[in-house]
Amino acid sequence: MDTFSNLKEECLSCKKCPLWETRTNVVFGVGNENAEVMFIGEGPGKNEDLQGEPFVGAAGKLLDTMLSLIDLDRMKIYIANIVKCRPPQNRDPLPAEQDLCISYLERQIELIDPKIIVCLGRIAAMRLIRADFKITREHGIFFPFEGSREICATLHPAALLRDPNRKVDSFMDLKNLDKKIKEYGI
Repeated sequence: MDTFSNLKEECLSCKKCPLWETRTNVVFGVGNENAEVMFIGEGPGKNEDLQGEPFVGAAGKLLDTMLSLIDLDRMKIYIANIVKCRPPQNRDPLPAEQDLCISYLERQIELIDPKIIVCLGRIAAMRLIRADFKITREHGIFFPFEGSREICATLHPAALLRDPNRKVDSFMDLKNLDKKIKEYGI
């Protein structure tokens, strides 16, 4: 039987793709292992690689602020990424890297068993929702996901830092998420 500690141990020693050669830390995930809401990004950045925790830099601070607007925090949710090691120069994770790492995320989802999944950014949305997902048009829309779960995407906090005008869109996504959370009675 798969356990969270076994999965984490396996992930920490992973050498499936070349990203392991340049990582400082594997960024497994953080939060409530029984969360009903799970957030998934694309991969760790520089600060995340250094600290071994997802979303700890400026984008992470913005994410924490966004979560607080709908009474969520890292103790209530779980945050993970598609890939667990930082791609060089923060480039998008390559499809081959995603393919080799996705089983860790799939097992995290299975063990956590969230009702709602929120993709942070286009890479996660294109991997988990649909390959041709358009983040600028489809953010905030919920889709069925693996049985009784629902999934949506919102703009990545780093994208909001680059283009603060998109924060209004993101706020609307948060309101939709809050409504969905209430529908589930979470």
